[in-house]
This record gives sequence, structure tokens and C-alpha cells, in this order.
Amino acid sequence: MKTPGEVLREGELEKRSDSLFQLWKKKRGVLTPDRLRLFPAGPGARPKELRFHSILKVDCVEHTGKYVYFTIVTTDRKEIDFRCAGESCWNAAITLALIDFQNRRALEDFRSRQERAAPTAQPEARAARAP
Repeated sequence: MKTPGEVLREGELEKRSDSLFQLWKKKRGVLTPDRLRLFPAGPGARPKELRFHSILKVDCVEHTGKYVYFTIVTTDRKEIDFRCAGESCWNAAITLALIDFQNRRALEDFRSRQERAAPTAQPEARAARAP
């Protein structure tokens, strides 16, 4: 079983800025079983986190000669564009980690529903019978 702090992948990817010019900014990504952390290039800057419980899917994967472009869609329908070197496969790593997270969450939900639905087992009172 994977622990939340375990690093699944670490490396460089680029995020498209929300500014008017939509520039690509280099980030150091750290992928764990429950989130993607993005560290800016500058020292001392705080990382941004995309927790998997707030991500719907990884979408719009496009391969060009040099880059793979992909979009992370959040639960509030915000789209965040990324690109990475073609051989780095960040999109696949994030997708697999997200699916694993969603599967673990579904199992936890199922088990908790089963526990709530199970009647409390009461030992049957047995009367002592004489032979």
C-alpha cells in the first residue's frame, strides 16, 4: 500500500500561466499517491498543490515532436494546462496515480457503507436444557 508522502515521480514539467500572454513556466513536479506538488523555479517560493480529491481527470493529451500537452480538469471545472518533454510521460504518471487514488477512495467508501449497513451482531441467548 502506498503512503501519502511516498514520491512516485519527480522532475520538470511546464504549466501555462493564467496571465494574458499565457506563458509556459517551468516547475519541478513532485507526484505522490494523493497529490501533485508544483515548485516554482525560484528559491524560497511556496509550492502549489493539486490534491487528487479535487481533480476529475487528465484530459486533452496531444503529442507533438518535442512535447506532450495535457490538461488537468478540477472538480470545479477549472482547466490547468501542462506540457512536458515527450519521453517524460508525466501525463501517464499523473493519470495512473489519480486512478489509483480514486480506486482506493471507492474501496474505503464501500467498506464504510458496509460497516454502517451491517446489523450489530448480538449473541443469541441460549437456554440451558437438561438432558
